[in-house]
Amino acid sequence: MEPAPESDQSAVVRRKWRRVRRGAYYLTGFAVGVPLIAFWIAYLLLDVRSPQDVLASLGKTVTLKYSDGSELLRIVPPGGDRRFVPFDQIPQKLRDAIVATEDPTFWANSGFDPTGIGRAFLTGVGGGSGITQQYIKKSTGDEDSTLSRKMQELVLATKITQEQSKEQIFESYVNIISFGRNTFGPAAAMNAFFGRPLDNSITWSEAAFLAGMIQSPSVHDPAASGDEHAAKRWRYVRDKLVERGYLKNADDMAYPGAEIKPPAETRVSLNYDQYHLKQRVLTELETAGFSISRLQQGNLTVQTTLDPGLQNAAHVALSDRLKGEPAEFRGALVAVDPTNGAVRAYDGGNNGVRDYAATGHALGSAFYPFTAAAGLKNGMSLDEKVAAPKEIQYLGEKFEYPSKCSQPCTLRSALTSGADTPFIMVSKKIGVDEVSAAARSAGIPDEVDGTPTMREQDGATIGSGIVVGRYPMRPLDVAGAYATYAANGRHSAVHLVDKVLDQSGKVVWQHENEPVSAIPAEVAQDVTSALRTTLPDGRAAALRTGEFERGNSRDNQDAWAVGYTPQLATAVWLGSDDDRKLLDADGKKVTGSSVPADVWRSFMARR
Repeated sequence: MEPAPESDQSAVVRRKWRRVRRGAYYLTGFAVGVPLIAFWIAYLLLDVRSPQDVLASLGKTVTLKYSDGSELLRIVPPGGDRRFVPFDQIPQKLRDAIVATEDPTFWANSGFDPTGIGRAFLTGVGGGSGITQQYIKKSTGDEDSTLSRKMQELVLATKITQEQSKEQIFESYVNIISFGRNTFGPAAAMNAFFGRPLDNSITWSEAAFLAGMIQSPSVHDPAASGDEHAAKRWRYVRDKLVERGYLKNADDMAYPGAEIKPPAETRVSLNYDQYHLKQRVLTELETAGFSISRLQQGNLTVQTTLDPGLQNAAHVALSDRLKGEPAEFRGALVAVDPTNGAVRAYDGGNNGVRDYAATGHALGSAFYPFTAAAGLKNGMSLDEKVAAPKEIQYLGEKFEYPSKCSQPCTLRSALTSGADTPFIMVSKKIGVDEVSAAARSAGIPDEVDGTPTMREQDGATIGSGIVVGRYPMRPLDVAGAYATYAANGRHSAVHLVDKVLDQSGKVVWQHENEPVSAIPAEVAQDVTSALRTTLPDGRAAALRTGEFERGNSRDNQDAWAVGYTPQLATAVWLGSDDDRKLLDADGKKVTGSSVPADVWRSFMARR
């Protein structure tokens, strides 16, 4: 029996379905194959910057420290406070809080969130990015919510997961993200919100708060949205920590609102004192080959020579003594360790951007120890008689001073009495070149900022002004020069930077102390003996006060007190921003032995 012939209509239907199935196969293969091919092409062509490259390109906060390792100040780049923290220095509590909140499968996933990718395919917008994807967005700077960007993110997240360890990715991610208040990285955030360094003392409550900031830093900051909103976000993170097994319960946790500092308390801002220090340190580092960009890119830390106790003592001594004096008064104090040239205290004033410790001021009669040293080196003795006329002509200039030196006048009595013309007579005897050489040997530099020192305006001639301290000198240099006498004639370069350290604490550069025999020891000892004084606590010291007169008057416009012990040489300057006569609050003429000497003794007594 033969089968019934197939109807033409059934055959047509079967042929259509075969074509449909074949087309579906083609479409499925196309839909699957094309993205796979596109993925691998993109995988080969696209490249993600390594975490190290990304972090190296970012300007990071440079921390300046005191000599004991405590923080002095921070130099924050324009992009914000960014201090790199290695993975092993990120507290475990904070790591757990961030992973629990931002990407619970981070340690096991392939670098992307399939749910987010699926949502991007369906809706055409991004979402659900995990830690690796967030790092890709931040490192590339492309955060557009588009399908193409999401696909690129998928490729790069896959690639970086194969090339970098999870620890490296987390370290890079957490150091480039913002936590709010213009901070990047957990160390800056911990300081900004809690006023503390980042270490294992962090509590679960604090870790939960910081982790909660990442999603929307400007919104979740209680200073912006209030504690009620911030506490709600904090509770979300707390619940995730419990839900995902990092905590068994959170009964002991409480929103840390009372510990969160107002922005004004932790915002990085420098007063003028700190600004002066920053500029001096950066200038010194520039000379050593460490530009600010190199410091920021290298995540370097600078340890200065400053002693925190002496630095505070300098501020107190100046501010306390100037309290109640005319508002026009300006002051500076620099203290140097004679054994190595390290600056232990530096106060350039807090009256504006002008740094009075690094600004030249006429040294006046405080210059005379250099002249005495020149005479001693050229065969004179402290007890040798020196003429002390009331008037004297020298190098085309007439000098006239009241007679102060007891007769017979000697170098010793001239140094202690404040007489002037005996030192002009010494200079006349040995020549201004010898006087200049004595000051230079002690440590007065040849030039400052490209301008010759102790010279006339032509930059070459040593004029009669040198013998009366007319040429301006910086307190920084004067302290260093007197320190040479304190060190029995050995001079060490004055410096504010001790060493530069990398992020692991390894020393990458250190100041090399190379003291040189600059002045005969017997000369230095003679100068010291002539300047002998006693500190309030009974310790022996050396002190020379001095003034520089205003124009042709007998009024003073600069007053100094410079002296030392074997442990510390300190220069104190007092003056004003213009050439005015210095009169104290009682209308009395200010001399070096009045206000500056008060500051000097107050400071030195704290040593």
